[in-house]
Amino acid sequence: MRAAPGLQCFTLGPFSQNCYLLTGPSGKKAALVDPGFDSEILLDVLRERGLDLEWIVNTHGHVDHIAGNRFFKERTGARLILHPGDRDLLSRARSHARMFGLEVEDSPPPDDWFDENKPFFFDGVRFEVIHTPGHSPGGVCLHWEDHLLVGDTLFQGSVGRSDLPGGSHEVLVQSIRRKLFPLPGGTVCHPGHGPDTTLDEERRDNPFVSDRAVGAEPEERR
Repeated sequence: MRAAPGLQCFTLGPFSQNCYLLTGPSGKKAALVDPGFDSEILLDVLRERGLDLEWIVNTHGHVDHIAGNRFFKERTGARLILHPGDRDLLSRARSHARMFGLEVEDSPPPDDWFDENKPFFFDGVRFEVIHTPGHSPGGVCLHWEDHLLVGDTLFQGSVGRSDLPGGSHEVLVQSIRRKLFPLPGGTVCHPGHGPDTTLDEERRDNPFVSDRAVGAEPEERR
């Protein structure tokens, strides 16, 4: 499976969430995707590599993906971006953490908002923003070249849970099949938990959203 240039995955915290460090083509700028619990150790990585953290990117607002927002915001001054559909989730981070017996500082408010009709640019790289509600109202995936940061929308052999507030299994399936599956099948998906996969693999074998699982006719394939 092809590695994404400049993308490094760190699996951290009690939920084993994937936090991604994205280094831009200049070799000087970085973006941190979904800094969750125990992500503070990545500050040392940034300093050791001489990287300027420009963006804190949240694919969605669940606490295991935003727990480090305030830490990195206060220490680096990086800009925070999220989809407005998860504004309420972000504001309730502390109470959500306590449901799991954990403590977390509330996240600062975003500096900018994802918009599906507006690309996200980082260090000269263009990312297409794909709004994929279902796991949460404001979940997004970021597509560039033949890679896709999918957050908790899609996993290897699974999909994000939909039993949390604002979730909907039907909406999630529609998001994946209507917005992700039309992309090139070889696109590598980098999820919020677990190993990488490809869209081809999930369309063929995923027990929740594959063509077989939903009874899609062969001609629906793209």
